[in-house]
Amino acid sequence: MPDLAMERAHLALAERDILEGEDRVFRQEELVALMRSRNQDTTEAEALLRLLRETLLIWRAHRDQILRTIANLQN
Repeated sequence: MPDLAMERAHLALAERDILEGEDRVFRQEELVALMRSRNQDTTEAEALLRLLRETLLIWRAHRDQILRTIANLQN
């Protein structure tokens, strides 16, 4: 059985991970744009950007699950 305090701690970690993930996506987007402006091959950089975006989606879904669990525990 989930514990409310533990779920809140998990939520804080998830929120931190999401913020850091958003920063990574932003920095990778900037790098891809810079590479394009220099006519460099962006294949690998774009693959990494896709992976970062997919990971961020998973992290957001996990956070949403934590929020649902917290809501259920509070009822």
